[in-house]
Amino acid sequence: MSTLTALARIEAARTGSAQPLATVRHCHLGEQPLVLIPLKLSGEAAAPLAAMVGTARKDPALLVVAQPRNRDLRFGFAAELAALVLSYVESRQAGTETVPTKDGEGRQRYSDAPQVLVPNPGGITFLRLLGRSTRFRRIDGPYPVEASVPLLGRWLTWLCDRAEQPGSSVLMPMTSMLAGHWATGQSTFEDANLGALLGWLDPPEGMTGPQAALRAEDPLLCPPAGPTTDPGFDNEELAPLLAAYDRAPADQARMAATDRLRRALRRQLEPTWELMWRSIELLRALPEGAHVTGRWEGDRESFTHFAEGVPEGFPQAKRDSAVAAARRLIRLERAQDELDVQRALDDPLVMAEHRLTGEAFAGIVVAAQPDRLDTTGKTPKLRPYLQVRTSDPLRVADGDTVHNAGRKGQKALVVDVNAGTVLLELSSGMGRKRVAEPGSVPEVGDRVCFTTFAADFHRSPVLPPLEQTPWTHGGPPEAYVPGDDEAVAYPPTAADALEVWE
Repeated sequence: MSTLTALARIEAARTGSAQPLATVRHCHLGEQPLVLIPLKLSGEAAAPLAAMVGTARKDPALLVVAQPRNRDLRFGFAAELAALVLSYVESRQAGTETVPTKDGEGRQRYSDAPQVLVPNPGGITFLRLLGRSTRFRRIDGPYPVEASVPLLGRWLTWLCDRAEQPGSSVLMPMTSMLAGHWATGQSTFEDANLGALLGWLDPPEGMTGPQAALRAEDPLLCPPAGPTTDPGFDNEELAPLLAAYDRAPADQARMAATDRLRRALRRQLEPTWELMWRSIELLRALPEGAHVTGRWEGDRESFTHFAEGVPEGFPQAKRDSAVAAARRLIRLERAQDELDVQRALDDPLVMAEHRLTGEAFAGIVVAAQPDRLDTTGKTPKLRPYLQVRTSDPLRVADGDTVHNAGRKGQKALVVDVNAGTVLLELSSGMGRKRVAEPGSVPEVGDRVCFTTFAADFHRSPVLPPLEQTPWTHGGPPEAYVPGDDEAVAYPPTAADALEVWE
């Protein structure tokens, strides 16, 4: 936790109201996200109990498994969920745009991508297990499933894999999104409760944040946001309802038992459904950060690439090869570095944390030589001087390179640091002539911010092809082909039961 975040939490606890950690929204929020609230049976790794799904606040679909331990009913639930999710995915493929390429011909990319919102990180974990357990199912042979079920598993796996990418917006937990933009006066563990977190951000009229959060912790007033359910509900309502379904002697009695179960589960899910849409309204009120559009383009690139391979490709493998794992790690680390820099460049509140640690400094230009030339070489070069007065802690030294946060690509060399002033020599971002382009050199009186980091990143290291994987990393992997053991009716071991939903 940074110093400013800690101060914001202290201020929130003192005032009883959440404090902003950002001035802009650092995630994309589409016009029609798919809200998905899953519930699972307690004590089971991935046995679905119910789900509330939809793209409209007033029109949610409720899916229920009358007996989660019944294999046919579980995969019937998966088929119902597939109908909703795949229809939503297909709707995101309605429009395309042309992306320029080096050869000048251009290529097509979808102009939108799916966006799924779940209440908390536990929802992503559940969807990952659900995807793992459905993408290997067979549509023929023993224990066949609907053709849409394995396709649902592949898309859920892609969504969950993409959710690991820092800055991605295709699958996001609402608690993480809210906690990244506001600080509350409670612990981070308590922030994992969507109702309590929203109580601090948007308390009911006449209540303070702590009062609203305390009220939200009552499972009778605000049921858990899933995927786990409240133990009291499990023992007092759910268990008798499931037992009544099991004892039902005929179809009509089972239908009646299912209706009672649906009503009970609807009461559990509707409060969270409202919390999700209230959260969306809060996030929409924030303006979108400047770099969010670029990150969303990355999501659309990934969506387009995956959609092109779905009809003919195999389901995603259980685990990555050594080279694929290294590539994934490099990609995730680089994405995290890019996100950290972009958030700082987009948001003065985030930049303030870097200024506090000395990674950046802001101040007023008190002197400038915009037409200065460096004549030490064979050819004179435009090298303007800027003198910046700042009250920020300075941890830069003579000879360091800094970057202008307000002008992409403009670098400066630290010439001298003395008594709260920094003398800088600009070296780029002014055009290619001996006279700087208008507006490219800050003037006296301008407020500027320079950082020790930039949004420019080096290329990823070159990794060997799969067929040249070193023996220290297992050697070249065999070509992946799904085997019969991945579509068995029951897992052979207890360990597999945690990964395979059967």
